This record gives sequence, structure tokens and C-alpha cells, in this order.
Amino acid sequence: MEIVMKIVKTGMLVLLLVSASISHAASVYKWVDKEGTVHFTDDLSKIPPEYRDKVQTEEVSSPGKPETSPPATAPAQETDEVKRDATGMSEDYWRDRVRPWRKQLNEAREGYESSKQKISEALEELKGRQLSRQQYEFKRVEMEKLTAERDAFETKMKEAEAMLDKIAKEAEDAKADPAWLK
Repeated sequence: MEIVMKIVKTGMLVLLLVSASISHAASVYKWVDKEGTVHFTDDLSKIPPEYRDKVQTEEVSSPGKPETSPPATAPAQETDEVKRDATGMSEDYWRDRVRPWRKQLNEAREGYESSKQKISEALEELKGRQLSRQQYEFKRVEMEKLTAERDAFETKMKEAEAMLDKIAKEAEDAKADPAWLK
């Protein structure tokens, strides 16, 4: 009789553990990368750090019935909901897209203006001077270098402006707040 009681107790314990594990909800984490690809995982540590603030958590309590919950951030840390565009991208995403191109544009503008100033100074220095053939060649090569430098900065400015325009168009299509691109 003791053996039967032990088997019954063990069976009840197994049954209890199985039913507890079945009713336990699993978390599935969802995030969208910079290319717009949607990813899912059940391990929060597998999410790249740059996407952790954009994670959505889905609790799966029974097969095929996910329940969407708020992003996996502690409510005490973030009381304001992160604003997103129509594709799910946040203000941080758009600012990160624009930042390197704005930096390139500003640096190229500064370089362009500096090159223009050097060209003006070199031309002013030549006014009214008689140059030997060797001096003339030296100044011509110097001016070509300054002009090439200025042209390279102009090309970088045009590239940055084109990318900023492209990003602005993408943001408009995604119905992102235009202020996010400032």
C-alpha cells in the first residue's frame, strides 16, 4: 500500500508540474531593424542593444493566441510613450539617419569656405606681380590643388544634401514628424 501511495503522490506531483508549465505564458519579443526587417525571439539578451528600447513584447498563453503588451521597458524609467511613424520607426531612428549626413554637410561647407578663402588670398597675392616661368608654374600647381580641394568639398556637400533630401522623402512617406529630422 505504501508503494501505491508513493506512486499516486508522484503522479499527482508530475501532473501538477505539467499543468503549471502549460498555463505559464511565454514572452516573445518583436523588433524592427534599420532595414525594416521584423525580428522575433524569446530571449531578450539576443536583441541587439540599439533595438532594445524599441521592443514590443507579446505574451503567448496558449498556442495561436498572442497578447500584445507594451514595449519591454520598465514603466518607472519611461513614462512617456515613444512616438513612432507609420512604419514603427521612432524619433531616435530618424535622428540617427540624419546625424552623419548633417555632420558631413557642415564639415564640407566649412572646408569649401576655407578653400575658397585660400584661393582668394592666393589670387590677391598675385595681383600686380611679375612672375618668372618657375614661379608661375608653382602658383599654377598650387591653384589647381586648391581648386581640386574646393571641388571635393563641393561634391561632399552635394552628396550630403542629396542624402538628406532622400531621408526627408522617406520620412514623409513614413509619416514621420518633420521635426525629427532637425
